[in-house]
Amino acid sequence: MAGFVDVLLRGLALCGQAVAIGGVFFAALLLRPASREDPAARSRLARSLALTAGGAIVVAGAQALSQAVQLSVLGDAAAGWPLGAIAGTSYFRASLARIVACAGLVAGCVALARRPDCLRWWVALGGFTVALGAGSAWMSHAAGRLGPRALLLVLDALHQLGAGVWIGGLLHLMVSDAPPSAALLKRFSTMSTVAVATLVTAGVGLTLSYVDSPRALLGTSYGVMVLAKVAVLGGLLFLGAANFVAVRRLPEGSDVSRARMRRFVEVEFGLGLTVLFVAASLTSLPPARDVVAERAPLAEVAVRFTPRWPALTSPTIADMPVDDRNAPRTAADRAWSEFNHHVAGFFVLGMGCLAVLNAAGRAPWACHWPLLFLGLAGFLMIRIDPGAWPLGPLGFWESMQYAEVLQHRLFVLLVVALGLFEWSVRTGRLRIPWAALIFPLLCAVGGGLLLTHSHAGLNLKEEFLIEVTHVPLGVLAMILGWGRWLELRLPPQAGRFPGRIWPLAFTLVGVVLVLYRES
Repeated sequence: MAGFVDVLLRGLALCGQAVAIGGVFFAALLLRPASREDPAARSRLARSLALTAGGAIVVAGAQALSQAVQLSVLGDAAAGWPLGAIAGTSYFRASLARIVACAGLVAGCVALARRPDCLRWWVALGGFTVALGAGSAWMSHAAGRLGPRALLLVLDALHQLGAGVWIGGLLHLMVSDAPPSAALLKRFSTMSTVAVATLVTAGVGLTLSYVDSPRALLGTSYGVMVLAKVAVLGGLLFLGAANFVAVRRLPEGSDVSRARMRRFVEVEFGLGLTVLFVAASLTSLPPARDVVAERAPLAEVAVRFTPRWPALTSPTIADMPVDDRNAPRTAADRAWSEFNHHVAGFFVLGMGCLAVLNAAGRAPWACHWPLLFLGLAGFLMIRIDPGAWPLGPLGFWESMQYAEVLQHRLFVLLVVALGLFEWSVRTGRLRIPWAALIFPLLCAVGGGLLLTHSHAGLNLKEEFLIEVTHVPLGVLAMILGWGRWLELRLPPQAGRFPGRIWPLAFTLVGVVLVLYRES
């Protein structure tokens, strides 16, 4: 439970850090020069500085909560929290330095909102930004290496600064102007290009240091999470490149083109947040280079993706080792899990096929396909955790103390929300404009959770062989969510293509689940 909460807090801190770092660069390089002569630019600068301060507050809060989680794990009822021992660690000092840097960022933003021409505060803001990125690097895998680590620390800091300038800058671009002017878009395009080059170069260097072979890349949780991060980053780069070309061709005053570009920036920012949470999940895993004895052979990984006719029978609850959650996985465990995935896959496959028919305009009655989500949620609530309520010995609230059970329950709630909202929207029962965005947003969030979802246990190899099958599901869920988002947000003609893509991704999710295997 503590590990899952810590990953979420780290992801939240990285998101706040991106907003803060991106805001400093966006305000200093793009808004500050124009604010001297343009009153409207001064107003945009004030909004950007307020958002930057908000990001810094999020980082400080998440960092403090993360420290509290660590203390609660290490402490006990008799001895209390080991404050003295923890205060002497480099992790604690780096965490404290980040909180101090955040306080400096907030003070600098408040001062500059009043006096935007004060050069000393701009310099101080830049120093606090570097300190924030450096402190984050001192809490990464780079700080824990036994050999020379100076280069790794520099690469990690540059990697995080580049991500912050790019991803955080996207949010500031969206809120600074509506729609952004062509001149501002072109300046931001140049800044983000440099940031992306820094991000990718540093990321390649870190990957080569932590992943020592193709088997490590494909046979460990760390390696596969790197691949998932690269896949999402590839989508980001594709959207960024498309926007880069569009910006260079954008004539001044083309409001329609800028508004359309804004929709792609929304997706780009959403994918960026997913990358940050995947990066937070990576920090909870041992680097692939360090996992040698428990690397999964490539042949075993390939077996998990080899199609096999789905199992339609399930072990009984009496066959399951429900009394010991730490017991080694048995053949009954695997058969139970496979049956769950296969039945869920038939639900999703049915919805995907109906969504394809509905999108093609050939079956108006198929608009009721979201109701199948409720049947899926009922099935998952009963079957997803055999050791917990309603089948197992653990009560409902007692089972929530286990991170894996809590994550599964959250997925069930997402399934219910998906069904109710999307059915209400598609049948016209819910006409609030933003309500239609709930379905794609939850799909995107669910895909991100699948990529950061981990199974608590002691057998790294077994955990990996379970999690590796979640990666394609997470990627497809994000294609589904952001495709539907673009269909809704773009003009009807432009939204036609993503409107064809997301039902196919939905159907493929069902296919992957139907063919799922753990043995």
